Amino acid sequence: MKFLEPSMIALDVEVETSEEAIRLAGGLLAEAGAAEARYADAMVESYRDKGPYFVLAPHIALPHARAEDGVKEASVSLLRLKNPVAFGHSANDPVQLVFALGGASSSEHIAMLRKLTTLLSNPDNVEQFKNASDVETIQQLIRGNEQ
Repeated sequence: MKFLEPSMIALDVEVETSEEAIRLAGGLLAEAGAAEARYADAMVESYRDKGPYFVLAPHIALPHARAEDGVKEASVSLLRLKNPVAFGHSANDPVQLVFALGGASSSEHIAMLRKLTTLLSNPDNVEQFKNASDVETIQQLIRGNEQ
């Protein structure tokens, strides 16, 4: 499982559109070897088909696609946007934190989601994700929540 490893976090990235944000977040999974490049395309297709159902909380999107769309191992990346972008969600726009999820097997996927949900259910953690000055600060946040 690759969960928000340093190479899978990109901070204050400038994008014009929600689709660009999804592609870049998916690209972080691909660069880490956790997914094939086509997985980012599958996430964008899912978004086009189903809409912004994965914008689960204010300012937070968790785009994903099916494991068979190119996931190699359970993984989560983070793309923090310099300027939040509208995804088309009536309540939770604009999005600043884009966590791309790659779920390999269902049990790994559930474990990973639980870990991420635990982190994001704490408003203080969300603020830290939004405001952390560097990747190491985010790593400390994650490690601090694993105890």
